Amino acid sequence: MATDYSPEAGTAEVNTTARTMGILSIVAGIIMILAAGLTWFVVTDQLAAENITVPPDAACAAGDSVDGPIGAYCMADIINTHSLESTNGLTYAELDRDDPLRDVAQNASFLRASLFTSVVAYGVAAMAAGIGLVFILLGVGLTAVAKR
Repeated sequence: MATDYSPEAGTAEVNTTARTMGILSIVAGIIMILAAGLTWFVVTDQLAAENITVPPDAACAAGDSVDGPIGAYCMADIINTHSLESTNGLTYAELDRDDPLRDVAQNASFLRASLFTSVVAYGVAAMAAGIGLVFILLGVGLTAVAKR
């Protein structure tokens, strides 16, 4: 039995594989965009539920409610400023163990870490949405190639 090396040989299999991969890529992209949107919504909802307002002396977003990545970042920044003012410029690690201001620095550090976690969650959600869009475009391209 002779092997067929003509250009048409295996075309149906390649087209089926390309179409299947294209559809799977589109589905994966849609799932990533939906997950990104859900993450963005949940983080926004949880931040807004805290009813936090950025103080007027903040370098950015002064007076705005903390319900997004910019508000969370600006609030974390002003918390650091206020903490350092309260502790004479010393961080938690630099204060003596018996210093009563160490609790202030510790709470500020915890609050900042929590707010920065929100900022990172927004970034990851945006990245996931972007990658989801790339998957969709890749899937559309693969399914278009499979039709030829």
